Amino acid sequence: MSPETTTLLLVRHGQTPTTGHVLPGRTPGLHLSDTGREQATRVATRLTDLALTALYSSPLERTRETAQATADATGLPVLEEHGLLELDVGDWAGENLADLARMPEWQTVQHEPASFTFPGGEGFQDMLERMVDALARIRAAHPGGTMVCFSHADPIRAVLAHAMGTPLDKFQRLSVGPCSVSAIAYPQGLDPVVLTVNSTQDSLATLTAQ
Repeated sequence: MSPETTTLLLVRHGQTPTTGHVLPGRTPGLHLSDTGREQATRVATRLTDLALTALYSSPLERTRETAQATADATGLPVLEEHGLLELDVGDWAGENLADLARMPEWQTVQHEPASFTFPGGEGFQDMLERMVDALARIRAAHPGGTMVCFSHADPIRAVLAHAMGTPLDKFQRLSVGPCSVSAIAYPQGLDPVVLTVNSTQDSLATLTAQ
């Protein structure tokens, strides 16, 4: 008999006006752009192919708006989960990525993130631990179910790396684009299995590291 398997689908929120240009962190009031709303509608269509058990979302507006499209399509409520929040980048929130890339600390963020804590914010290791804890709570609440967790790029990349047994310092090698779907299966008593990473319906011509 196969072990009972619980499946988590990890969905990054859709595009916002700052995507790719600014490090927003947990800045409130950031909403999906028109493109982001279209992405949310498309991913909702993909997710309705599955028999979903529950929907969970980071409390930030951009994730809740992305999740709401799936809630409208499935009739499931969106449950808020603080552990799915974006990385708290502290004093760096709202800074242009191009400016941050010129800072010496940016090299640590890219190559040794496990040792880095944002000034006035959170460390990457802390982010990973709260994500792992949040996903464990969700699995425990719905054993054998299929749940969607709407979150953010770095938290999703970190937990994917963790599931694959990859050191946190290497998690930046994973790409997680807006409204992409990644999936992890958790067979009872066995190691997790990463089923897909950064799955989108975009043309292959749009492939880029994000």
